[in-house]
Amino acid sequence: MKITFIGQAGLMFENENIRFMIDPYLSDSVGKVSPEKHRRVPVKEELFDEKLDLIILTHDHLDHTDPETLEVLLNKNKNLEILAPYNAWNKVRQYGNNHNYILFDKHTTWTSFGIKFTAVKACHSDLTAIGVIIDDGNKKFYVTGDTLYNSEIFDDLPDDIYAVFLPINGVGNNMNITDAKNFAKKCNAKYIVPIHFGMFDNINPLEFNLENTVIPQIYKIIEFNKE
Repeated sequence: MKITFIGQAGLMFENENIRFMIDPYLSDSVGKVSPEKHRRVPVKEELFDEKLDLIILTHDHLDHTDPETLEVLLNKNKNLEILAPYNAWNKVRQYGNNHNYILFDKHTTWTSFGIKFTAVKACHSDLTAIGVIIDDGNKKFYVTGDTLYNSEIFDDLPDDIYAVFLPINGVGNNMNITDAKNFAKKCNAKYIVPIHFGMFDNINPLEFNLENTVIPQIYKIIEFNKE
């Protein structure tokens, strides 16, 4: 599975069968509402030309369920599957266009293109927020979504996570670097990828210095150690 960091908490996954994005934020919507949060990294416009099969939205916040990004992606791609928990689902399905809007609340599983997607608990200010387990039959990837450290989350997780992607910004009801380190140790993933930094802030991701951490670079493929 090839995984590209597309900024903020956005990721693009692809293999020979599927290409999908999680929480794409490809605009300056947040900056228009809160000028102190103008995006610091230009949008890579080529991402709008990617042919997608599926989009996952983890919750209904502007930098995750972004109307400016979704308006373009949902008009450029036909017959997408959109997985979203209730608040985000209720918003995104208003775009119509014959997409398949799937209510993806906690503990829901959706299997498509040979991938099993499972929504798991997140602890965030959007009370319907989720994380997601992505099982391609070979490896399991866990995207926490925006969340605080909450011990109940671990009851939802498999014990063989290949890589976890988790926020480290420490504001807006997200884990800070210290809590994210403890969370990563607890979920026992083979690789750890900190995200949700660098778009609005001066966070230094190198402070997240656990063993087997992979610091992603925006618009670059995330490289795990060769095995």
